[in-house]
Amino acid sequence: MASDDAPRVTATRTIYENKWMRLREDRFVRADGSEGIYSVVDKAPAAAVIAIDGDEAVLVEQYRHPVGARFWELPQGAWEGEDAPDPEQLARGELAEETGLRAGSMERLGRLFFAYGITGQAFEVWLATDLTQGEQALEPEEEGLRVGRFALARVEEMIVDGTIADSATVAAFGLLRLRRPELLPAR
Repeated sequence: MASDDAPRVTATRTIYENKWMRLREDRFVRADGSEGIYSVVDKAPAAAVIAIDGDEAVLVEQYRHPVGARFWELPQGAWEGEDAPDPEQLARGELAEETGLRAGSMERLGRLFFAYGITGQAFEVWLATDLTQGEQALEPEEEGLRVGRFALARVEEMIVDGTIADSATVAAFGLLRLRRPELLPAR
């Protein structure tokens, strides 16, 4: 969604880049003629997967270096490299990699952004059902990742009490409650 009042970018430079992300600095001119800069983190589109088996959701717990703590969250991630798969393939891949689960059914619930004040990275939210267990295929960065099953009512309690603090997980469960309320406990 473009905006008529968007500043005009006059220069862009890459500050840092690795296989997962790029930090760039944009110089721009505002509508009033004043100049400014904005730092942007570019990352590939991602997927967050709500895997439901009966009345339980499958979550993963892992260490998150920027905040120095472990947290429960949905299986989620982005593709590395140039040949990104389609969104459903990405969601299936993240679910299988992190949990070992394969979904017989995938339903797209919506598209959100992680933190559009610093990044344009979007993520698709998927509902995975009809699950079968396979092998995990964790990446080295996911060392120590744990998988847990929680009653759906407990997941909502974990969101309310702050045990789940990942914004993508909280937003995804909000979409689930709005789009598929019959799957969650009555409030």
